[in-house]
Amino acid sequence: MSTADTAAVHAALTRHYDRMRRTNPRTYTHPSVLQGIRDGAAWADPEMDPTRIDWEARQAAAAIPFKVVDGRPVNPCEKTSVSRGRNELGHWGEALAADALVSLHDTSGRRWILMVERGDGHGWALPGGFVDPGETPAAAAARELAEETGLVLSASYFTATAPRYVPDPRASDEAWMVTVLSIADLARVDILDFPRVAGVDDARRAEWVPAPSYRVLTGVLAEVHDGQVFPAHTAMLRTALDGAPARGTATTHLHGRK
Repeated sequence: MSTADTAAVHAALTRHYDRMRRTNPRTYTHPSVLQGIRDGAAWADPEMDPTRIDWEARQAAAAIPFKVVDGRPVNPCEKTSVSRGRNELGHWGEALAADALVSLHDTSGRRWILMVERGDGHGWALPGGFVDPGETPAAAAARELAEETGLVLSASYFTATAPRYVPDPRASDEAWMVTVLSIADLARVDILDFPRVAGVDDARRAEWVPAPSYRVLTGVLAEVHDGQVFPAHTAMLRTALDGAPARGTATTHLHGRK
């Protein structure tokens, strides 16, 4: 089979499975979520029936407005392959996260950013996690940065951007992620004096990665670390590093608070 024929077959199969996902939605909650509920984990909501949740309160607090139909939350930005259930997320509806984009420049002017390899096998991401009740996104970004990399920065270093929906591969039509990208630039530093970091908590590794552009970043991750960008952070990082989404790519949904 020629290269062109192989590409055509691949494209046809992709279209077929995309149609299957749209026309044959499924109900699914990952076993890890069910185990988290049994263990009493804080991230796993023990409520199994979303129609018993007070959605009016959650809608009022949401960073991105969403609808509730027949007592069930509706993903406001994406139709996923899981129509009912939480897939790999522990919550119902929206959960707000904060991600820390920490950059510096070496003495030649080249930009580097701090990334972590996720412990769940979903690739390389910005340090980040859930925003705790009463916590600002900048404070959450600073806390998660310290927990995942050992780098301690005050929340005052960070500039928080508008909340945005991220296409998390763990999401469903009834459970999704919204994040606030919080940015800190440490200015120019000799490469020998880069702050030391290490992967801790749920991060396997933490590394300073060259990122003068998104293309260079992904190339280094693939060639040096045999990795790729966490899908939920692809559009966000492309925009942050290159200034705008590349033509032909999906844009990130940007929203302000209601």
